[in-house]
Amino acid sequence: MDFTTFTFFVTNMALLAAGLFLWLERDNVNPKWKTALSVSGMVCFIAAVHYYYMRGNMDATDVVSIRYIDWLITVPLQMVEFYIVLAAVTAVSAGVLHRLLGFSVLMLVGGYLGETGVVAAISPTVGFAIGMVCWGLMLREIWSGEAAEVNAKASAAGQYAFDGMKKIVTFGWAIYPLGYFLGYFTTGGVDMDVTNQVYNLADFVNKILIGMIVYAAAKMDTK
Repeated sequence: MDFTTFTFFVTNMALLAAGLFLWLERDNVNPKWKTALSVSGMVCFIAAVHYYYMRGNMDATDVVSIRYIDWLITVPLQMVEFYIVLAAVTAVSAGVLHRLLGFSVLMLVGGYLGETGVVAAISPTVGFAIGMVCWGLMLREIWSGEAAEVNAKASAAGQYAFDGMKKIVTFGWAIYPLGYFLGYFTTGGVDMDVTNQVYNLADFVNKILIGMIVYAAAKMDTK
């Protein structure tokens, strides 16, 4: 088994275990946090299923397509989770959800078109640029936009969850463009092994850690 395949297996099993844990624990927290934990568990389970198929389809095109199917489901769900966490502890407008969903979908569509080349005009460089701009707009929303303003009025548990998720989307998600850059823009041509290894690390860290942060906040708010 080569290292790339090893990382697929490790991430697959870790996501499955995390999803099971979050679903089992959802009834052991304050009821207002159950929806957020349910979404976290769904994110991990959905990703685990896609990893099962990716590790059995190591052809580069299949893996890229399956990975983006996963992300197009799980990343918007994580943006929904941002909204649910805020809504559980304070009043928040639907505009926050709409903006986070819109930016996340555009970010992923740009990355997909850049990596697959299905649209000739969208090269890896153009796709990367689209993704980075949309990610930047998401960061502005959660660091200084309405979402950040609403979070300042939330409870201690709500602020802990939001701040932790905010840092994951900022620093943890930075692993994704690193994988894109190393796979497509370094010398020697496209290196999908490196890209997949970095992407696998990113999913391991980001999908599981967000769930654990929400779980910790839920326990803080449970008597």
